[in-house]
Amino acid sequence: MASSRPLIAGNWKMNGLTASLDQARALVAALAEHPPAARVALCAPATLIERMAALLGGTMVAVGAQDCRPESHGAFTGDISPEMVVDAGATLVLLGHSERRALHGETDAMVAAKVIGALRAGLEPIVCVGESLDQRRAGAAVAMVRAQLAGSLPPGLAGRPWSVAYEPIWAIGTGETPTLAQIEEIHRAIRGDLVAQFGEAGAAPPILYGGSVNPGNAAEILRIAEVGGALVGGASLKAVDFVAICQAA
Repeated sequence: MASSRPLIAGNWKMNGLTASLDQARALVAALAEHPPAARVALCAPATLIERMAALLGGTMVAVGAQDCRPESHGAFTGDISPEMVVDAGATLVLLGHSERRALHGETDAMVAAKVIGALRAGLEPIVCVGESLDQRRAGAAVAMVRAQLAGSLPPGLAGRPWSVAYEPIWAIGTGETPTLAQIEEIHRAIRGDLVAQFGEAGAAPPILYGGSVNPGNAAEILRIAEVGGALVGGASLKAVDFVAICQAA
C-alpha cells in the first residue's frame, strides 16, 4: 500500500547544548544544496526546542519534542504540556519511545492519552512501538508490537498527520539490526493493523524504522516494503551522518 511522503526524524535524546545547534545549521545548509525526497525533523531536548525552532524556521527541517504530558496545564512539576511544546515552536512529538516505556513505566494507555493531548494542541505524533530481545527470541515480536499498537493509538488519529516508529529495543544504540526480512515482517504487520483500525486512512501514515540506523545501512532499510522513513538516534547528532541518511530516502 502506498503511504505518504517519507519522514526521517532525528532523536537527540538527552544530548545537546547551545554549541550543538551548529550541527543543525550544518544540516540545513547541506539539505538546501541537495534537497531530499523525505521530510526531515529533529526532535530536540526541551532546553533547545525554542532556539532550534528559531534557527530552523522557514527551512525544510521541522522541530519536534521528545515527549509531553496529556494535560494542557496543571501541577505536574518538571513536565511539559503539548501546548507548551507548540508554544516553544515544535510541530511534532515523539510518544511512547522505548526508553520512556522502560525507564518511566509508560503504559500503552498512557501513550494513547499523550497522543490525544498532542492532537488537541495540533502536534503531529510519532508513536513508537517495539519488542525486547527476550520477546524476539521467544517468537513474540509481532504479537508484542501489535499489542502495543492496539493500545497506543486512539481513534482520533484518523484523518490527522501522524506516524508510527518501529524500534526493536535490542537494536537501539547497539549497532545491531534485525534482518531485512524481520524488519519487513513487522512493518507489514503494522500496516495491516493500521488499515484494519483506520480503514483507508491507515494506508497513509509513514511507518519509520528505528534501531541503529546509520549512513551505511540506511539505503537498504529504506527500500524495504512499508518502511516509510527512519527514526535516527546517535547518527542524527552529526550533520554529516544525518544528511547521508536523509538523502538515502
